[in-house]
Amino acid sequence: MLIKLAGLVPESYVDGPGIRFAIFTQGCPHHCKGCHNPETHDFNGGRTADTDRIFKKITENPLIKGVTFSGGEPFCQPEPLADLGRKLKEKCYHIMSYSGYTFEELLEKGREDSAVMELLSCLDILVDGRFVLSERSLELKFRGSKNQRLIDVPLSLKSGKAVEIEL
Repeated sequence: MLIKLAGLVPESYVDGPGIRFAIFTQGCPHHCKGCHNPETHDFNGGRTADTDRIFKKITENPLIKGVTFSGGEPFCQPEPLADLGRKLKEKCYHIMSYSGYTFEELLEKGREDSAVMELLSCLDILVDGRFVLSERSLELKFRGSKNQRLIDVPLSLKSGKAVEIEL
C-alpha cells in the first residue's frame, strides 16, 4: 500500500521508548505555531513509499522493538498506517503514534472513517493534542507541550475514554 512520507528514521531514541523506527508522514491540517516539523505540513510535499518496503526495513533490524508514527498528521493517512500497524502487531512490535487530534476527536472521526479506528486499534500509545507554543516544555517525556497526553490506547478503547499513562 502506498503512503506519503516526509521521512524515515531507522533508529530513533527520542520518538518513544527504546530503540524505534520512526515514520514521518507528509501532510498536516493543524499547522501548529512553533511546530517541530513544519516541512511536513504540505500535503503535496514529501515522497511516496510502499508500506511493504517499510515493513521489510523495520523487520530487518533486530534492535528495533517499536515503531512510531509521526508527521505531519498520521491520521490523515489511516489506511496505509493501519495496514502497516496490523503487520507490525503480528510481529509483536510496540506501536506509538503522535496526533494533533485528541483521542476524543479521533473516536469521533472513527465513526465516519473505519480506517481511523483500525489505526487506533493497532496502537499501544497515542500522544494526542495539538502542539501549543505557550504550553511548550522541554521537561516532558515524548511530548512538546503540557496539553498533550500520553494515552494507553488499548485501555482507552476498552473503557471508551482516554486513560493517561506516564513513561
